[in-house]
Order: sequence, then structure tokens, then C-alpha cells
Amino acid sequence: MMPVFMIGTQRSGSNLLRLMINQLPEVAAPHPPHILQRMMPLLPLYGNLSDPKIFYRLVDDVCRLVELNPVPWEGVTLDRRDVAQRCFALNLVAVHGAVYEIYAESKGAKTWCCKSLANINYIKEIEAYFKRPKYVYLFRDGRDVAVSFRKAVVGEKHFYHIAKEWAGTQEIALNLRDKIDPSRFLSVRYEDLTGDSESVAKSICAFLALPTCPVMAMLDYHETGEAKRAATASGLWSNVTKPVMKDNTRKFMREASIQDIRIFESVAGHILDALGYERVLVKKGEELKFTEDELTAFDAENKRMKEEVLKKVDPADRERRERQENLIKEIKARHG
Repeated sequence: MMPVFMIGTQRSGSNLLRLMINQLPEVAAPHPPHILQRMMPLLPLYGNLSDPKIFYRLVDDVCRLVELNPVPWEGVTLDRRDVAQRCFALNLVAVHGAVYEIYAESKGAKTWCCKSLANINYIKEIEAYFKRPKYVYLFRDGRDVAVSFRKAVVGEKHFYHIAKEWAGTQEIALNLRDKIDPSRFLSVRYEDLTGDSESVAKSICAFLALPTCPVMAMLDYHETGEAKRAATASGLWSNVTKPVMKDNTRKFMREASIQDIRIFESVAGHILDALGYERVLVKKGEELKFTEDELTAFDAENKRMKEEVLKKVDPADRERRERQENLIKEIKARHG
């Protein structure tokens, strides 16, 4: 079974792309429980995974994380013994692969796609376990990403913090692209995904070596039950029940302040250049330098904006998110 990992930064159209890929009969692309992102930092708490009891506890915790996902994996039963037996190594990446394999089999698919973009931080572990995994690198103009994060319940809120995080993630992806076999790496530009969806759909099918490409079915993603379940689970994903939004670009020109744009282009202008996005205010070599006092002020404003966004979160949305968060707290308390 072929594993495919979507990598990049959130607020870049990954839910749209996942739902399009999920329309392919040969591919299963469920809503991600973010297994590696949430569980990798907890691994030191478990101890020696070569101990069968400890490894089985990890398997059970991962399965529970999946079962508590805000968007349920419908029609899938995770038998803990089955998951453990499918692991060719006693590590978290193996458990991740086993769980996704079971999901793909339940859908009659031979390929699975994990949409957890934070997997980009675990490339070394992924490459060590899987045989020739493939990567779909989704990227978007970072200034539009920043505008989107401002409204989202997740992520940083100040343009300085978003720019630093965005630039760091793109650097990892571009470094991987330069080193890996091109047959295993596909770059998808958000502006192409929305502006020329049919061409992107065809490029995905070719990348996955699929015999046919049901383009129209891929573009009808918004009519599926999977899209409706995602939209119902959180306001973050409300747009997935709409057709492709072709004009959803360069929003920063309307919604970001001049100072916000200057900050972003000063911090991440080199990555905008590398990805082919034109700067609008800060030329190369003229980037702003920030003082310690300014950085302290940015931190305070970032914290304030996060708190303001959390006050507006829908209670039902918060409850669905807290299910997984409570599991993480339980694991920490258990080993504390």
C-alpha cells in the first residue's frame, strides 16, 4: 500500500485538496487526527517501546486519538491487536501507518493520504519507516496565509510570528524537494489549485500513477458527505461545502495593514521570492530590523489576539477539539 503525505502550512487549502483527493476511488484521505504532531512529543513519557505492554499502550492511545477525531472516521473499527500486528517496527510511525492502512482497506483503496501538514517536521522518521513514500507539498502566498490565521481558532496571530513559522516550514519543504527523487514529490500552488483546478487534479492523478482521472468527481468534492461532516465539525472548514473559490487570492492587499505586510515581507521575503510571489512593499535588502522592545510588543499582541479569538469559538466546536486535548492531558498525567 502506498503512503502519501501532504506537507506545508495550515490555512493553505489543504482541506480542499484532501477532499478532492478523497474523491479518487484508489485513494483514502480521511480527516487527520494529527497522530505524529500530537503523539511524537509524548513518546519520552512511554519509556521502552520494545516492551510489548508499553507498545500496546501506545497503540491503544493512538487508536483513541483517532476515535476522538473531530471529524469521525466512519465505517472503521480499530482492533488494537490488528494494529499492533501490522507494525513492522515498534515505533509511532509504524502505528500511524497501520491505522491509515486499516482505514484505506475499509474504503477499498490501495493508497492512503495523510493531510496532517505538520508531518513535514517528521520527514526523517517517515523516510526511515516507509518504502518510498510520496509527498504533496501545498503552498500559498504567506501573506494570505497570515490573513487566514488571524481569523482561525488555531495558530499564531501576529504577522511576525506567522511569517517566521511559515518561512521555516517552507524552507524544510524546499530542502526536501531539492534532495528527493522528483517522482516522489509534487508541488501544488494554492493559487493554481483554485485558479486552474482541473489541471491540478490531472497532475495529482499523474503523480499517483492512476489509470484514470475523474476530474469532475474531484471538483464535486463539496457535495460529498465527507465535506458536510467536516463543515459541521468546525467553522475552520466551513468553505469545503462550497465549490472552488477562484477569487480567494491576494486577500492581504485588502485585509492586512501596510505595517503587517512590511513585517511579513521583512521576515519571510526570501521565501516569497523563492516561491515566486512578488513583494509589494519591502525590496530585497531593505528588510526591517526589529528591536528587542518591538519583539516583546509583538509577543504581547500575539497573545492578546489569541485570547480574543478563543472567546469567540463556538462551544460545540470547542467541545469536539477538547476531546483529543483531554486525551493528551490524560497521557501526561498518567506518566507524570
